Amino acid sequence: MAPIDLEALDSAVHGPIRLSVLALLRLEGPLDFTTIKKRLEVSDGVLGAHLLRLEQAGYIALRKEFVGRRPRTTYRLPAAGKAALIRYLEAMERLIHAVSKAP
Repeated sequence: MAPIDLEALDSAVHGPIRLSVLALLRLEGPLDFTTIKKRLEVSDGVLGAHLLRLEQAGYIALRKEFVGRRPRTTYRLPAAGKAALIRYLEAMERLIHAVSKAP
């Protein structure tokens, strides 16, 4: 049996919040901070930390603007983020397959 490549599980993607952010952006397109926060039901600080990690990895891009007098940050999934998400999901599929076929 071939060894399982756990390195393929990108630590920048791995984790329910970061994975959920990438999935939301892939499925729904650009979303603002407040929408993501409400969908994931997390605090500003928790979400901010995970968004920063994804931004540093180059997996999300952001645009800051003012709507009236209020700031709004919108996040989108660039090509690098889409590729990272797909690689991660493919690695998970291989892991799931290996585990499900184990005696």
